[in-house]
Amino acid sequence: MARRDPRVSPQPRRTAWRSTFGALGLLLGAMLPGSAGAQAPQTPPAVTVAVPLQREVVEYDEFTGQFAAVEQVELRSRVSGYLQSHHFEEGQIVKKGDLLFVIDPRPFEATLASTRAQLAQAEARVDLATRQLARAAELRGRDFVAASTYDERQQEQRVATAAVEIAKAAVRTAELDLEFSRILAPVSGRIGRREVSDGNLVSGGSGSGNTLLTTIVSIDPIYFVFDMSEGDFIAYQRAVQSGKLQSTRDSIPVFARLRDEPDWPREGKLNFIDNQVNRSAGTIRARAVFPNADGFLTPGQFGRIRLPGSEPYKALLIPDSAILTDQSQKIVMTVNAEGVVSPKMVRQGPIYDGLRIIRSGLTPEDRVIINGLIRARPGAKVTTQPGEIKGAGERRPG
Repeated sequence: MARRDPRVSPQPRRTAWRSTFGALGLLLGAMLPGSAGAQAPQTPPAVTVAVPLQREVVEYDEFTGQFAAVEQVELRSRVSGYLQSHHFEEGQIVKKGDLLFVIDPRPFEATLASTRAQLAQAEARVDLATRQLARAAELRGRDFVAASTYDERQQEQRVATAAVEIAKAAVRTAELDLEFSRILAPVSGRIGRREVSDGNLVSGGSGSGNTLLTTIVSIDPIYFVFDMSEGDFIAYQRAVQSGKLQSTRDSIPVFARLRDEPDWPREGKLNFIDNQVNRSAGTIRARAVFPNADGFLTPGQFGRIRLPGSEPYKALLIPDSAILTDQSQKIVMTVNAEGVVSPKMVRQGPIYDGLRIIRSGLTPEDRVIINGLIRARPGAKVTTQPGEIKGAGERRPG
C-alpha cells in the first residue's frame, strides 16, 4: 500500500467543501422572508377614527354646598315654671300647632282668677263713680254743689275708668301666661331631642337665661346654600349682559346630587343671590330651593349643585382620551383624506355626558383619532378604521 506523503497538504479539498456550503447559504438566505434582497414595504399603523359627536348641550358649572332648613326654631318657654309633661317622640315629624310641652298651669290659673277679680272691682268703682258724677251734675245745675266738687266727681270717674283698662290688660296678660304654659309647635318639621326632662324648672321670658327645650327644622322644601367665586359671578353677569344667559337672580332651574349619586336626580330653583361679595373670601352667597317630600334630604348634608352656564347650543364632543397636552395647549390628532396625521390645537370646555366639549379648533367633518394615538405621528401615514363616538348614556355593556 502506497504511503501518503506528509508533505502533500489537504487544503484544496477543504476549500472546495467551504465553497459549496457558502453558495448554498447564500441561496437559502435569499429565499428567507424579510431578507435584504426580498424586503416588502411596511404597512402604515392602524388607528381608529371618528367624526366628533354633535349635540345640543347646555354647559353647567358645579359648586359644593350644604342643605339647610327653610325654617329652624329653637323652642324656648315664654313663662317660667316646672315642666309637667311632653307629648312627642324625639326625631318624629310634627305639624304646626301640635302640643309639645306642658308647664304646670296651676300658678297661671290662680293669677288669672285674681286679675279677673280685680277687673270686677275696677268695674264696680266705675259704676259708683258714674252715679256720683250724675248726682253732682244734677245738683250743680241747681247750684247746690260747688264747682270744685263737681270737678272732683269727674276726675274720680276718669280714674275709675282707667283702672278698668289696667285690670283688663292684667287679665289679658294672665290669659297669655296660661296659654304659654302649653307649648305648641310653631312650624311643621322634624323635632330634635329633648333638652329638659319632665319635672325640671324651666326659665322663661325674653332674657338670655331662658331654657332651651328642643329644636324643630322644616323638611319640605329644603334650601341648598353655596358660595361661588367672584370670577364665576362676574362671568355670569357678563353672559347675562350680552344676552347669552338668563339672569341668575331669576328662578332658573338647577340640579343637585349627594356624594353617592352619580347622576343629578334632584331639580330645584335658584331663588336668592346675596347683595354683596364677601370681602375676606372673595365669594358671594347663593341659595337654591328643592322639594323634599320624602324627607330624604337632611339639613346640614353636603352636596353638589350645578347651574346652567350657557343657553342651549350645538356643540362638538370627543372623548377625553383623544386629547393630548403640550404644555398649556390641547391638541387633537386628525387624519386627512390622504391618510396623513394632522394635529390641531383646540379649546376645550367642560365634560358633558362623559365627553369633552370642544369650543374651537375642530369642524364636524374632522376625522379624530380616538384609538391608537400612540402609533400616530404628525405628518406620518396611517391606516384608518371607522369608529363611533357615543355619550355615556348611549353606551351599553357588551
